[in-house]
Amino acid sequence: MKYIEVEQFCIEVAMKISLIITTYNWPEALKAVLDSVLQQTRMPDEVIIADDGSTAATEQLVTHYQSLFPVPLLHSWQQDKGFRLARSRNKAIEMASNDYIVMIDGDMVLEKRFIHDHKYHAEPGHFITGKRVKMNAKLSQLVQQKKSQPHLLSTGISRGRELAIRCQPLAKLLSKKTTHSTEGIHGCNLAFWRQDVLNINGFNEEFEGWGPEDKEFAQRMINAGTLRKLTKFTTVAYHLDHQESCRKLLQKNDDIFQRSIRQKATWCRVGINEF
Repeated sequence: MKYIEVEQFCIEVAMKISLIITTYNWPEALKAVLDSVLQQTRMPDEVIIADDGSTAATEQLVTHYQSLFPVPLLHSWQQDKGFRLARSRNKAIEMASNDYIVMIDGDMVLEKRFIHDHKYHAEPGHFITGKRVKMNAKLSQLVQQKKSQPHLLSTGISRGRELAIRCQPLAKLLSKKTTHSTEGIHGCNLAFWRQDVLNINGFNEEFEGWGPEDKEFAQRMINAGTLRKLTKFTTVAYHLDHQESCRKLLQKNDDIFQRSIRQKATWCRVGINEF
């Protein structure tokens, strides 16, 4: 066995994973996501719900699932003061007790080997960006009702069916490329080393309201020397359909992103240091 393969094997054996799930007032979707976590072939070592101010219904759901989970299930909650996703993520990251973090949105139903695949592709000096397979309203409803499990051949795939293909030989061949581009990055399927996040002060809490906080986060990671790895034919997850709220990119948020590019920023003024 080659030295690099031995080193990768040692990393996989030793590493522990914290799964962070962001949510806001959609307990029905969160329930479907937590059910998919329970079906993982390789469980995360802890799960943290990063809650941006949901009502008691979400708290009650998490309390119920805490009795079902074989690993710690933690609830990180902050007061609802508008869209403060960056702060919610930072609070959950600060709470995480493990070196490696996989982060998804609370409307992402995971293929059963999702955590296994993220662990397999984890590599020092890199963060991983995955994709999402979009389901239509009918299939999403069936999944939430536990009447169907999404898969490659599901009739309710509305976009990205090719992203539902899981093939480890192809993944190993095509997922090792690194890039300095932030195009196509979304926090709904993202993984990184906790120390790399601390080195850039986490997500930028200047972002309030809708904006490219995911890309700005990735840009600072790249500026700091952490490379991006795109995974293909692996780390498969399915996105529950929902009506998109009217989102207008706030100019101030785009200005923050452009500033990070222009200044080659590796740090943000208000981030995880708040905690």
